[in-house]
Amino acid sequence: METEVRILFVEDSTPDAELEERELRKAGLLFRSKRVWGREDCVRALQEFKPDIIISDYSLPDMDGLAALEIAKEICPDVPFIFVSGTIGEERAVESLKRGATDYVIKDRLEGLVIKVRRALKEAEERAENRRLEEQLRQSQKVEAVGRLAGGIAHDFNNLLTAIIGYSDILLHDLGDNNPLSAEILEIKKAGQRAATLTSQLLAFSRKQVLHPRVLDLNDVVADMDKMLRRLIGEDIELVTLFGPELGRVKADPGQTEQIIMNLAVNARDAMPQGGKLTIETTNAELDETFARKHMAVKPGPYVMLAVSDNGRGMDAETQSHLFEPFFTTKELGKGTGLGLSTVYGIVKQSGGNIWVYSEPGEGTVFKIYLPRVTETVETWEPSIKDQTEKLTGTETVLVVEDESVVRNLVRSVLQRNGYTVLEANHGEEALRIAIRHQGTIHLMVTDVVLPHMSGRQLAERMATIRSNVRVLYMSGYTDNAIVQYGVLDPGIAFLQKPFTPDALARKVREVLDLA
Repeated sequence: METEVRILFVEDSTPDAELEERELRKAGLLFRSKRVWGREDCVRALQEFKPDIIISDYSLPDMDGLAALEIAKEICPDVPFIFVSGTIGEERAVESLKRGATDYVIKDRLEGLVIKVRRALKEAEERAENRRLEEQLRQSQKVEAVGRLAGGIAHDFNNLLTAIIGYSDILLHDLGDNNPLSAEILEIKKAGQRAATLTSQLLAFSRKQVLHPRVLDLNDVVADMDKMLRRLIGEDIELVTLFGPELGRVKADPGQTEQIIMNLAVNARDAMPQGGKLTIETTNAELDETFARKHMAVKPGPYVMLAVSDNGRGMDAETQSHLFEPFFTTKELGKGTGLGLSTVYGIVKQSGGNIWVYSEPGEGTVFKIYLPRVTETVETWEPSIKDQTEKLTGTETVLVVEDESVVRNLVRSVLQRNGYTVLEANHGEEALRIAIRHQGTIHLMVTDVVLPHMSGRQLAERMATIRSNVRVLYMSGYTDNAIVQYGVLDPGIAFLQKPFTPDALARKVREVLDLA
């Protein structure tokens, strides 16, 4: 079905305009039209009617065709402009093309008008599509660059935060609750935990966090969040859920998927300070080749769509262009970190999906997320409840490999406090030398994933040729492509995300050592 186009006729002769319209309609062109001939009316129509194409006479009552062309190029430079005139002449026609006109038609040869209009519209659409793709590419490159920077910063911060939170815990344990210094140390720990949350969001944006994907039904996820969402958005906002029938399955991290929905709901709530309507919708979707050509990074195929929409203030194009950048926010100073939507973006991308926003000022906002559909059955999962009375001590020998001394010292201190014998190395080659020289058994190697000269995974492979029975626990402040490549996230691999607490480290070490 042909899309209706808007045609602006700049023509003072009613019969001529009607003749041109008849010629176009006779050829089957579907359009709405508006006719003007004065300068002021022309300016107003260009701004308000927003034509897809302009058809203009050359001789007009209070301006010539070149003046009309100049006005059009200033207000809507990308809209095709065709002269239809009986007085333009070859010299004027050439001059008009040099000035930016798309084409011209002689009035007594209107049979060529339809061909030139269709061609101009097609070329304009292709140019607009190329501009959209170029803008998507620029935006993608910008987000990737910021993501790499954010991931690097988060990695370094997580090493520091591991020490801050870890030593705070040790001091709190040693001093006890009644010591007057405990309150101040607790504040240090809380600040470290808040910073850890920020770095976690940066890692989400840069797609370098550890995900635990499971096969999910998004209808179940949304339904389980209903009560929490209603408390979150308040009584003055109506929550409507539209569940797609026979919804396909997706493979995503359950907790991160909930984080997506919660962040978008909070964003919608803030866009409706006087109340409104929040709609969460799920449905199956098929993204074809045409859609993929218009949206970079999209692979055609079956998807599940999650849409979160509101009828709030909406956003202009400039705001939308920065929406997923970390620390960008439209809220007042101190009212938000600007990391909510960048977190959503990163989680969606790391899960193999795509997200788009549709919004206009005063017309509300819709976020549409497309996650690849899978055929596996839904996996049931329950949060694991840790036994707080479990034994965390041991007498085994642990080799700690970490190039960041502040983290290595903390790990050594925690393990020694729990009874372990600790060997230390700050890179892979040193760890291998220690393994060769050490006379006794090495029961466990705790190693950072990203090390100088060789990765933690490569170290583990070489260690296995020297000591085949040593168990391995990986730790890292972020997951980059190297970690996935080396298999750290494979099933059965023991992994500890930085920053971690002393208890978390002791528990994970004991868990790995106790594996059958």
